[in-house]
Amino acid sequence: MAEQIEKVSIIISRGSLEGVYPGLIMANGARMEGIDVTVFFTFFGLDAVIDKRMDNLSVATVGNQAMRMPGGLKMPTLLGAIPGMSAFATYMMKKEMEKIDIPPVREFIEMISDTGAEIFACKATVDMFHLTKDDFCPQVNEIITVGEFYEKSQGASIIFT
Repeated sequence: MAEQIEKVSIIISRGSLEGVYPGLIMANGARMEGIDVTVFFTFFGLDAVIDKRMDNLSVATVGNQAMRMPGGLKMPTLLGAIPGMSAFATYMMKKEMEKIDIPPVREFIEMISDTGAEIFACKATVDMFHLTKDDFCPQVNEIITVGEFYEKSQGASIIFT
């Protein structure tokens, strides 16, 4: 019989929609299974918990080798540079997520926090970007160092998205 996972720590370092949602979906799924969850936002992943930015995340179209057009046709990277392409891709992704009941980032973070997951921001990144606790949504428990993150993650499976 496989050993039951009791705790996960998820690191979110990218601030695009496709960079943030995998970690949020995994955190939510873990909480639904009764698994303890710690979510650590670092570098551009902080945009997902910065109050003034979290509602405006977009899809990265330039350099995204996996980008597909409607119908599944691979989109050449060059097309991602066309003005409005990121906005269009973002609109389409949000529309598809809404169809399958995946909530917007702000609501998703509120849901995850309400289930008891701990949400942290990386102190080094906060300092580097000249941010303060007031810049973050209320669900961010605190700003912590990497060492503190490892302490809180003791015994956890660490997932980097």
